[in-house]
Amino acid sequence: MKLMRIGEKGQELPVVIDQNGGLRDLSGVVPDFAGQGVSLAALDAIRALDLTTLPLLPEGARIGACLASVPNFYCIGLNYTGHAAETGAKIPAEPIMFTKASSALSGPNDDVIIPPGSEKSDWEVELGVVIGAPCWQVPQAQALSHVAGYCVVNDLSEREWQMERGGQWIKGKSAPGFGPCGPMLVTADEIPDPQALALSLDLNGTRVQDSHTSDMIFGVDEIVSYLSRFMELLPGDIISTGTPSGVGLGMKPPRYLRAGDTMTLRIDGLGEQHQKAVAA
Repeated sequence: MKLMRIGEKGQELPVVIDQNGGLRDLSGVVPDFAGQGVSLAALDAIRALDLTTLPLLPEGARIGACLASVPNFYCIGLNYTGHAAETGAKIPAEPIMFTKASSALSGPNDDVIIPPGSEKSDWEVELGVVIGAPCWQVPQAQALSHVAGYCVVNDLSEREWQMERGGQWIKGKSAPGFGPCGPMLVTADEIPDPQALALSLDLNGTRVQDSHTSDMIFGVDEIVSYLSRFMELLPGDIISTGTPSGVGLGMKPPRYLRAGDTMTLRIDGLGEQHQKAVAA
């Protein structure tokens, strides 16, 4: 299934896309897409519905984040060989984990507001993994059975705050709007191999990131299993699995977001994001 949230900010309606591409309104039928609302059981309940009985919504409305909220917004750093090389980092022996504030969550096409005082805001196209079942001490071979679905994520980053201000990376990852997710949450049954997806990002119409999830250092199954050794993953948690080379930090000289810049992000089968950077 392909699930979306449609409407103005704070008033989004949960939607399922029918076989003809129509937007079917799920409000009042199922919970919003958050927490238990994206559990494997909740997704099975949506599959059991007769979609033809649900109201059709008109197209053209704002697309909200595909999740209404997230219990945890986990991220994996330096998970593509090329990205590690362009930043001058060593290939990690284990997944590098950090978090974004859940308040960074935003719609896939919302403007990206460059935070006050930011000089080094940067882009990162990433595959997002949404957890669908409690996940604690899960073997790698069973990890994907705990995944609800996948989405596009722009793991926006303020590099000075991330790397030059001490402490944890979360400071540079968590400004409001620094976590666009969507446009769709595509359920795992439609993505049989998450390591077989092309992903890209265009800046002002020029391709700057162009890679494939087969180039990940740690695959989705390994990441989910690894994280579950240290914490219980919950339904509705999202894991952003790392970005390939082509970020502004890695350019020579570095090139960061300026007001008026546009970004287009794509992942096979998961749709596109379109964002404009604006001054605070």
